[in-house]
Amino acid sequence: MVTANTHLFAVVPDGNMAGKKVYSAPRADQQARELASKLTLEEQISLLAGADFWRTVKIPGKGIPSIKTTDGPSGARGEFFKNGTKAAFFPCGISLAATWNRDLIEKVGEHLGEETKARGAQVLLAPTVCMHRSPLGGRNFESFSEDPFLTGKLAASYIRGVQSKGVAATIKHFVANEQETLRMTIDILVAERPLREIYLKPFEIAIRECSPWALMSSYNLINGIHADMNEQTLTHILREEWGYDGLVMSDWTGTNSVAQAISAGCDLEMPGPAKWRGERAIKAVEEGELSKEAVEKAAGNVLRLIDRTLGLRDVPEPPEKSNDNPELRDLIRDAGIQGLTLLKNENALLPIRSAKKVAVIGPNAHRAIAGGGGSASLNPYYLTSPLDGIQSVFKGEVVYAQGCDTAKWLPLASDFCETPDGRKGVLLEYYHGDRFKGDPGVIEHKSSTDLWLWDSAPKSVLPVYSFKVKAILTPKTTGNHTFGFSSVGPGRLFLDGKLFVDNWNWTEEGEAMFEASQDVAKSIFLEAGKAVTILVESTNEVRPASKQSLGPSHGYGGCRIGYEEESKEDLLAAAVDAAKNADVAVVVVGLDGEWESEGYDRQTMDLPKDGSQDRLVEAIYAANPQTVVVNQSGTPVTMPWADSVPTILQAWYQGQEAGNALAEVLFGLQSPSGKLPTTFPRRLKDNPAYHNWPGENAKVLYGEGIYIGYRHYERSHVEPLFPFGHGLSYTTFAYGEPRISNNVLNENQVIEVSVPVTNAGSFTAYETVQGYIKDVRSRLPRPEKELQSFEKVLLNPGETKVVKLRFDKYSVGYYDTSLEAWIAEEGEFQVLVGASSADIRGSISFAVVESFTWVF
Repeated sequence: MVTANTHLFAVVPDGNMAGKKVYSAPRADQQARELASKLTLEEQISLLAGADFWRTVKIPGKGIPSIKTTDGPSGARGEFFKNGTKAAFFPCGISLAATWNRDLIEKVGEHLGEETKARGAQVLLAPTVCMHRSPLGGRNFESFSEDPFLTGKLAASYIRGVQSKGVAATIKHFVANEQETLRMTIDILVAERPLREIYLKPFEIAIRECSPWALMSSYNLINGIHADMNEQTLTHILREEWGYDGLVMSDWTGTNSVAQAISAGCDLEMPGPAKWRGERAIKAVEEGELSKEAVEKAAGNVLRLIDRTLGLRDVPEPPEKSNDNPELRDLIRDAGIQGLTLLKNENALLPIRSAKKVAVIGPNAHRAIAGGGGSASLNPYYLTSPLDGIQSVFKGEVVYAQGCDTAKWLPLASDFCETPDGRKGVLLEYYHGDRFKGDPGVIEHKSSTDLWLWDSAPKSVLPVYSFKVKAILTPKTTGNHTFGFSSVGPGRLFLDGKLFVDNWNWTEEGEAMFEASQDVAKSIFLEAGKAVTILVESTNEVRPASKQSLGPSHGYGGCRIGYEEESKEDLLAAAVDAAKNADVAVVVVGLDGEWESEGYDRQTMDLPKDGSQDRLVEAIYAANPQTVVVNQSGTPVTMPWADSVPTILQAWYQGQEAGNALAEVLFGLQSPSGKLPTTFPRRLKDNPAYHNWPGENAKVLYGEGIYIGYRHYERSHVEPLFPFGHGLSYTTFAYGEPRISNNVLNENQVIEVSVPVTNAGSFTAYETVQGYIKDVRSRLPRPEKELQSFEKVLLNPGETKVVKLRFDKYSVGYYDTSLEAWIAEEGEFQVLVGASSADIRGSISFAVVESFTWVF
């Protein structure tokens, strides 16, 4: 068994971190363990569950403070899901991964550490490192890649940056959390080899190179046992084989047992207050189901995290504050620019140089689509849309047309609503108990009608409450206007005192991050300028009511009020007219946080909705052959027009600087340098998980084994639309012959492959050189090749730099279940040097003379 304290320093062999030492100090561990041993059993157990939604329990008499956690991967949100403290909105995980730039991602981590501290928190709930098993994964945008090596290396850089600021990173979700469908109850059936080589590998790499101080278990079961109490993954692999010495916390409401979870190594139940621990854990100790040693060890892990971040001293929690600054803005814009991925550019249509009039068209053109939905969302310092960015950069004429409507739900009613005293938004009145009795206990002003109350219901009205939403809505036009209403618990919507939508006893669940009804849409004729009063009544009683027999009767509450006025405009015709009269048409299509979110998976790879975006692209291209298609999504989408349109730019979700980053690339202020971290298939049925998604009877078989992503497409000889690692530039790069430092690799050696790369064009740009390993002959089946090294280099026109790719024993090994170990087999290995997985520019070989094995 390897333990973290066996070796205080670990030398990182690969990439631009070569030779750097990552230090793990034993002092915090020793002090925390000693303190844990001196606490009473009740005090120890009190530490094993949160105090509230985001904080741990404090014990003032023992100098033990509470530490605060905050989401998440795209920025440190602070305490509230909605309307919280303004915060920096970074590009999403897949956009960061598209940069293939470890130094940049480390800087992002550093700034996220500072943002976390500005929110008064000590623990950032990120990064997310789950694999892109299917293009339909609702949370793929939040994760890095389909490739475990790329994911692990980027995660290590991210963690290194965050923890350099004294803030704990929380790598998640451990493990095999690749779908949102039935995420709380789905049983992932996965064989040992793909579990090791694909799904555990990013965690393994990160823990080896820059161990995160915290780790979050996933909701799902793994081979029949919930992740938070899975002895194989948490105890045998994570703690014993890998020697992980940090804290393990459950995902929120992802604890599923008392003694079994604590014994397996899940230290902290979140959120609090305790549901599975507290008195139930004390009873489990008294009845011999749970050992005192397991409790003390878990308490020591909690105390160690507290000591590493805040120190074992009882100090007040600092208030949340904003920290907007020019350096942060520049970094987010640079990260966005480097993540933008040029998929196609016939006739060098980009960059736009000589145009005098540009038509900006599309459902996402005038909206700031900064991120996907769920726990990665936040209240940004500001947002920029594609239209904003283009208008700020382009000096000619800009015309805009929406083209089509793609809203999944009706837009929020917020912009039409005022409170009775004239403020924009609504009044939210909370009542003690679920019958609206007496006077309101708390009254709040909310600027938005997105009123999910997961973490923001006042503590004084918990655990059972009811609430009313009051507002005055003034239509801007006359027509048959539509309201949308959904609620977590029972809900009713009144207009001018008359019941309009009755959602009190709903039974059909919709798509929301947690649980809520389907969105009910209903139209009514309203006159412009004639105000109507809105009243919502709702409670936090659990719905559907049948669920109350399986758990608590009351839970999270909240509702959403949407509103849209009738429009008679022909959006497509207006967009075609705009395109016809422009020199260049930029069509911005894609998804958003409603279509792509935590809590549910996509149902199709097609762009929403009902083919309208595909029809828009085809119509604009027919009207103007100089058409640039910009797609904003965190996952691959079907592109039936890909072979015809000349230029396609994948823009991901790029945070608060999305519009500015896009404009700089469109007009040639910067060259795009993104490379795909995930394969774009032509059709959904081409993807490796097609036959095993999303499972049946609450089970899903990972039947594709180790062949996910490009491993599958190459083995099956299925040509994707755009391959893994693909991305064009505004220049061209010439690769020279690779040279190798040693023709033999042994267990303790690093081999270096040097490749001269020349910028053969006239534009300063980055190139990412990718090193794949091919096992020429293996006893067990292996992929055609696997990414095992990469470096990103900036080159001026005519400049040549020698790029060095490093390989070690981890680059050649596979997991042999008969040995219960990793093995580097005797034989020949090829290094394939490429600009993508499908664009190999050179190769060179080395040998392993004698087979050897290892565990971690």
